[in-house]
Amino acid sequence: MTFDELIKKLKGMAGKIDATGMDFLAVQVNITGDNGGVFYVEVKDGKVNVEPYEYNDRQCQITISMDNFNKLLAGKLDPVAAFTLGKLKVDGDVGKALEFAKLVK
Repeated sequence: MTFDELIKKLKGMAGKIDATGMDFLAVQVNITGDNGGVFYVEVKDGKVNVEPYEYNDRQCQITISMDNFNKLLAGKLDPVAAFTLGKLKVDGDVGKALEFAKLVK
């Protein structure tokens, strides 16, 4: 999957998520490897937005490979296990990373 295909997929998923009642969330995701790139996920006013840009005022930053991120989306990789095994790195508020993991599920 290319980075552009991933963004398109995530935007489609974001439109289907009901984030009513969720607190503000701003997470930047760094996809490593050949098909890598940077995007952010923002939850604001009950809506989820995904954009292929850096988010300077992010609450946390997640770094993961494209392969592992796809496994995460498919439910084949547990986010806590990925963090523990070093397949996913978090810089910033780990609690916000866990909130992000709930969105992905």
